[in-house]
Amino acid sequence: MRLLVLGGTGFVGGATVTEAVRRGWSVTVFNRGLHGSVPPGVHRLRGDRTAPDGLAALAGGEWDLVVDTWDGAPRAARDAARVLVDAVGHYVYVSSGSVYTDPAAPGLSEDSPVVDADPGAVDGDYPQLKSGAERAVREVFGDRALVARAGLILGPGEDIGRLPWWLRRVERGGDVLAPGPVDLPVQYVDVRDLAGWMLDAGARRLGGTFNATGRPGQTTMGELLDACVAATGADARLRWTDPATILAAGVLAWNDLPIWLPTGHPYRGLLERDVTRALAAGLTCRPVTETVDDTWRWLREVGTVPSRAGRPLHSSIGLDPAREAAVLAG
Repeated sequence: MRLLVLGGTGFVGGATVTEAVRRGWSVTVFNRGLHGSVPPGVHRLRGDRTAPDGLAALAGGEWDLVVDTWDGAPRAARDAARVLVDAVGHYVYVSSGSVYTDPAAPGLSEDSPVVDADPGAVDGDYPQLKSGAERAVREVFGDRALVARAGLILGPGEDIGRLPWWLRRVERGGDVLAPGPVDLPVQYVDVRDLAGWMLDAGARRLGGTFNATGRPGQTTMGELLDACVAATGADARLRWTDPATILAAGVLAWNDLPIWLPTGHPYRGLLERDVTRALAAGLTCRPVTETVDDTWRWLREVGTVPSRAGRPLHSSIGLDPAREAAVLAG
């Protein structure tokens, strides 16, 4: 298979390139060449898709499949799709569950309403950008397009820092504020499982839209944090604390305590997507222990979480130690 990845050096794009190389595919990446690196043997084309003639490097190429991780202006996604429509057999666009009109509603399926967006827009908020790009790709490629609406993505290479924050916090040891309940379900997808599924689906010429994340309740906060303790080998004591106590102290779910969204939280639905369609199309998810162990191994190798596509690390992720201690002292 001949694969073209638009992006290719970030979290999802990098995992997709790595998996394709592992399969022995011929891999080309197209990006500005300002961020990250690619494995040996990968052909790199440089260009800025937002600039005049910025797609010129793609001229004359032919590929079986393209995977596009773009999260900017929908017009740029449309322009790339138009350039590639006769050069690529199938188009996979990595979108987001944020496109839904109520992204936090539990049980959303691919047929749920999405935000109105213009495929020719040059700006907008994140849901509008992704929704507009979805429309742009579909308008050009039709049934030859697969839209993967990802949810929470974890695994090696994570450039948001959610699971890395928990691993570093557990590594410090001592009493760790563990947000209850211990059996609270968590829905996510390992980036390597997402990448592998997109390549499999693209190779099969599968079209349509899919909530591309793991099944609801594939793990729990207890299993996740126990895996962090086991992976780091730290002398950490998980102090499971009632959600009401944590929230009353002004601690923010998702941001201060990453990944955690308690039952009844306005955004709880982010971790309760309907993934019937994706599972039927072959999406599988590895055990949480494997995701945590491999993320810890990667984190120790790189030292710090990389910036996301050249942007600063999300500074609001994680709880300040003094605030944590105050809640525990409660």
